Amino acid sequence: MRGLAAVLALCLLGPATAHADPNVLWTIVHDQCVVDEHQQHDPAPCSRVDLSRGESGGYAVLKDIVGERQYLLIPTARITGIESPQVLDPATTNYFGAAWQARSFVEQKAGGTIARDWMSLAINSAAARTQNQLHIHIDCLRADVHEALRSSAGAIGPTWAPLAVPLVGHSYWAMAVGGADLDADPFTLLADGLEGARADMGSYTLVVVGTTDPAGRPGFVILADHADAETGAGGEELQDHDACPAPLPASGATAK
Repeated sequence: MRGLAAVLALCLLGPATAHADPNVLWTIVHDQCVVDEHQQHDPAPCSRVDLSRGESGGYAVLKDIVGERQYLLIPTARITGIESPQVLDPATTNYFGAAWQARSFVEQKAGGTIARDWMSLAINSAAARTQNQLHIHIDCLRADVHEALRSSAGAIGPTWAPLAVPLVGHSYWAMAVGGADLDADPFTLLADGLEGARADMGSYTLVVVGTTDPAGRPGFVILADHADAETGAGGEELQDHDACPAPLPASGATAK
């Protein structure tokens, strides 16, 4: 019965979710994945449940039914979305950092290591989402967005600045962060770096894209967009849920 319930619930996670239960993700994670992890040491229907920091600081990784490779990272605590005060609490888990590590599930589906500058994480604004539980989309980047970021790389620095080129028709702010792992928390970078963002977090979308500079040093580009009054802001639009580039050859599969 539990397996059937999971299938029925997951069927509500596609793009046509305007009338779907906005608590489906929470129900799956809280009532099924966490319970199964506790009782059976099996996170199904999730792919991973990490409770090393307890349920208040844990997270689950769930395969989305949209796309062959897209996964979601979902806190096991009740956190509504980007506007929730918990995301700016210094004690809160760096969910974006955990989502970057969870890109391995996307790579498994893709059949090998994907170059880090093709991997992305996205969270939609409150106006653009369909679920009332924080979730980070993990998937490959759109080819046109990849090219736009590649051509703009030299102009992206360590502080927020408007990106010179639009991405999928929207104007984004961008900043660069160094390191192989995402130790800096994008929620905090947004709240502390863009004027007025801390008081209006729900109107923003955040996207993280891996980078490698000409010297071979790994890093990230953090992208933010303020919600459009009519269409909202959904950073998920920068992702490609249909295709990923070919995996790196085995000899080049060193990106972390």
